[in-house]
Amino acid sequence: MEIIKTVRMGLLNDFYGQLLTPKQKRCIQLYYEADLSLAETAERFGSSRQAVYDLLKRTEKLLEEYEQKLGLLEKHEKRTKQYKQIKALAKGSEHEKELKQLVAELERMETGDI
Repeated sequence: MEIIKTVRMGLLNDFYGQLLTPKQKRCIQLYYEADLSLAETAERFGSSRQAVYDLLKRTEKLLEEYEQKLGLLEKHEKRTKQYKQIKALAKGSEHEKELKQLVAELERMETGDI
C-alpha cells in the first residue's frame, strides 16, 4: 500500500468522514488507519475480499469527489504551509514570540482544540 495514498485517505476521512455511511467509514478506517488487509477487513465485515475492494474503491472515489468540490484538504495544506512560512519569517524578529503564539492559536483553532 502506498504511504502517500494511505496518508491522503486518512486525511480525507478526517475531513469528510461524517459524510460517509457508517459502513464506508469503518471500511476506510480498518483498511487505511488500522492497516488491515483486504482479507482481514472482509473478515470483520463478514463479506468477501471483492466486496470490500469494491466498497473501498467506491468510497475512495467519493472522498476524492468531496475534495474536488469542497477543497478542504487543499486549503488545510495551504494554511499549514503558510503557518510554517510565518514561523520562519518570525525567527529572529523582535515579535517572534508573539507571532509564534498567534500561529499556534490559529493551528489549535483549525484542529478544534479551542
